[in-house]
Amino acid sequence: MNTISAAPASTAPFTAAHQRTVVDALRAVLPEQCVLFNEEDTRPYECDGLAAYAQLPMVVVLPLNEAHVIAVLKVCRDLSVRVVPRGAGTGLSGGALPIADGIVLSTARLNKIVKVDAYARTAVVQPGVRNLAISEAVASLGLYYAPDPSSQIACTIGGNVAENSGGVHCLKYGLTVHNVMRVRVVTIEGDVIELGNAALDAPGLDLLSVFVGSEGMLGIVTEVTVKLIPKPKLARVILASFDDVVKGGNAVASVIAAGIIPAGLEMMDKTSTRMVEPFVKAGYDIDAEAILLCESDGIPEEVEEEIARMTEVLKHSGATAIAVSQDEAERLKFWSGRKNAFPAAGRISPDYYCIDGTIPRRRLAEVLQGIAQMEVKYGLRCANVFHAGDGNLHPLILFDANQEGEFHRAELFGAEILEMCVAFGGTITGEHGVGLEKINQMCVQFSRAEMDAFLSVKRAFDPLSLLNPDKAIPTLQRCAEYGKMHVKRGMLKFPDLPRF
Repeated sequence: MNTISAAPASTAPFTAAHQRTVVDALRAVLPEQCVLFNEEDTRPYECDGLAAYAQLPMVVVLPLNEAHVIAVLKVCRDLSVRVVPRGAGTGLSGGALPIADGIVLSTARLNKIVKVDAYARTAVVQPGVRNLAISEAVASLGLYYAPDPSSQIACTIGGNVAENSGGVHCLKYGLTVHNVMRVRVVTIEGDVIELGNAALDAPGLDLLSVFVGSEGMLGIVTEVTVKLIPKPKLARVILASFDDVVKGGNAVASVIAAGIIPAGLEMMDKTSTRMVEPFVKAGYDIDAEAILLCESDGIPEEVEEEIARMTEVLKHSGATAIAVSQDEAERLKFWSGRKNAFPAAGRISPDYYCIDGTIPRRRLAEVLQGIAQMEVKYGLRCANVFHAGDGNLHPLILFDANQEGEFHRAELFGAEILEMCVAFGGTITGEHGVGLEKINQMCVQFSRAEMDAFLSVKRAFDPLSLLNPDKAIPTLQRCAEYGKMHVKRGMLKFPDLPRF
């Protein structure tokens, strides 16, 4: 299998005169310190969490308020300058990768919690507020914000909205889209619109659900109203070991089939537990082929009943050992290994490539077996950590970028995992977004008619295609080129387009 690189579409150098024109126009509407253009100042913005791809932007702007955002977008519209929105830069799909002749618009300084309503259980926040900071701010009220991506200590709510982020507790409490009630957005025309409502429903088309997960291609978020929920009285987690990954995968499906919706249901394979355990000492069984973390939360009586039911299901599914957290400290210790899986990869490999795909839960065991076969095919190790309850996979492909060809093999490995997800009835992303990383796989998953519909939505919001262009939705030419390598049932995708 071959691949087309997902490198940035625009790496054309800009002229000094053009840069000066843009900088002067931006400094006319922003304080001088909010406009960065020297290389040493723009270098920190050259990539997001997908650090394999990097590109210096022409200019970086850091607006301090909504009025600044409006002014910046009007300048960019008037000068036809392309804009890449950026939050904390923790994204893993290249969604915040700059464009050589464009600007990066960072919302990091829009970081105020505007209002908390304890009675309505809502918080109004700016996009630069960290995910965890919301829960910290309302902890004294007995409330918290449920979506908890592993990067929650650093990632911002604006980025969470852009990627529709989830986390280990999304099985029970939902993704960002299920926990956001309203967003305030600035369009490329400089107009301010509000999508959603503080009420349970809003008039007109449900554009809020269209906007959440749109990866900065439709507008710039300046304010978000999020739901807050009461902190559970009690939470306990089961740590279950399995001597076979297939048994572990089947156990996930069995828990859900039993009518149980845990607060969290995560799976890690032996490679993952062995890289994590020395790092955080979470108490994992490093001889197990797979472990499951199954959490229950609620009132004490509810938790005890659910823990007992899950324990019974796990025993019948072949668990070789089961431990239940006895207090909050032990619960957090059990979770610490899963939360630190990505940084722990650095202990055993110079580099890793994190994949994000989703499959039906019942196919989990088959996917694990398929990934094991790919490890042999590509000569690379893969550590598997999953939001198993909702079928969201996060394989970590381990490689050494200093070894010639290894990163390319890692890319091919990742592409094949994603296309296996599609073949098994899943999708190419669960919460990391498409960005540039998965743009080829969009050609595999979606038809021409579907992508035409996506592009129509994009054009309705951004007719000049200035907002995060060349991301998430592939051009038909790219799909034609990639389609040459994907013949299905004797038919090429987009047969009417010329091959290059």
